[in-house]
Amino acid sequence: MLGRWRTVGGGLAVVHKQLMKMVIFEKWASGGPHIEPQYRQYPQLTKKQKFESELISGVMWFWILWHCWHDPDAVLGHFPWPDASEWTDEELGIPPADEE
Repeated sequence: MLGRWRTVGGGLAVVHKQLMKMVIFEKWASGGPHIEPQYRQYPQLTKKQKFESELISGVMWFWILWHCWHDPDAVLGHFPWPDASEWTDEELGIPPADEE
């Protein structure tokens, strides 16, 4: 049913022998709009790119805050906090009051 393959004008064409109809397939590089680079200007973002970046950053912050709330030892450490009121002046490096 399908005829032979041949190249026509850079695209791939299939010639159907029965209907003698030519179908040309084209390749699209990215499927999206092509944005020309601009000298010394910020790149123009599409709405899809902005949405995807905000979605990824939202998931990242959810992940960070979720683990800070549910596993605080990963951030604060796995040891009991010392009671600073029990420390002496000597341990803190404070000279005695009678010294001048």
